[in-house]
Amino acid sequence: MDCAVQVLQAGAVAAYHFAKDTAKRWSVPQQPKLSDPPDVIRGTFGQWISDRVVRAMITCALALPLRVRLTLFGAAVSRIIAPFVGYQKRAEDNLLYVWPHLSSAERRRIARAVANQAGRTIIENYDMHGLKQRMAQVPLQGAGVDALKSAQRDRTPVVLVTGHYGNFEAARAALVARGYQIGGLYRPMRNPYFNSHYAANMHSMSGPVFAQGRRGTAGLVRHIRDGGMAVLLFDIYSSKGLPLPFLGKPAPTMLSAAEIALRTNALLIPFFAIRRSDGQNFDVVFETPVAHNDPEAMMREVTTRLEARIEAQPEQWFWIHRRWKPERQKNTSLD
Repeated sequence: MDCAVQVLQAGAVAAYHFAKDTAKRWSVPQQPKLSDPPDVIRGTFGQWISDRVVRAMITCALALPLRVRLTLFGAAVSRIIAPFVGYQKRAEDNLLYVWPHLSSAERRRIARAVANQAGRTIIENYDMHGLKQRMAQVPLQGAGVDALKSAQRDRTPVVLVTGHYGNFEAARAALVARGYQIGGLYRPMRNPYFNSHYAANMHSMSGPVFAQGRRGTAGLVRHIRDGGMAVLLFDIYSSKGLPLPFLGKPAPTMLSAAEIALRTNALLIPFFAIRRSDGQNFDVVFETPVAHNDPEAMMREVTTRLEARIEAQPEQWFWIHRRWKPERQKNTSLD
């Protein structure tokens, strides 16, 4: 959800810059005072305004029927926010980089569909209770379901690995609705006001959920080692990652999911929550566990699984984020 939420935050850009220009003397970080209670949130005036805009959007949307709110948020992100802040162009540029054979019209169509999906994902993930109810009766599919059920029964550690494809929280909700406890990591938002309710929302689905960082990773590893299950996303650029082929181009990739699976003797199960053509429902698929090997070989296999899904339905993947950063890779290789 982290990357999709950043799209929503971009929807408050205009309000942020308005506040920044009209109240510059307030637009500096305010330092906590010794007299402040420990839970006081302190940030810039512009961050506060941005958060209020986002909160208002979410509150109004959640008051609407499900299908209406999904349609409206999808349209708002794809038709207004994504073009305005440059996400439409970034998605089209990424498509051109890896699939230059596509026509400009097809790139535009896919990029717009991706932004629509991002909008739907944002607002449905802000209704965790409703999402769990919706996913409770969705059948679990795929060759990995039996392994998952056996692991739950025997308290075998499991690392569930996926990418920014469909809505992975829908799959997590389907498991939580069936009594599974699924841990995970989340990336704190830079806006402290927004992060306060974003983090609370992440914790509301199921625990334990940890903020990214050394301490959070250590907590997640302990949870898995004790027979727990956790979700990890791997398709994020990392300058410390190994450049593995991804859709025909080198993409620095962290080996963390495989390394944690090996360290805790956990099953490594790729999974996908695939949005159906109605824009509302999902197919939840758990694939065959990846055989334990060296971490690079394991992550190459996980990458291949994601590539197959993207090639089948490119609209489902989050083309908006900077997965390759070829110029940065080039500069790094010259250092």
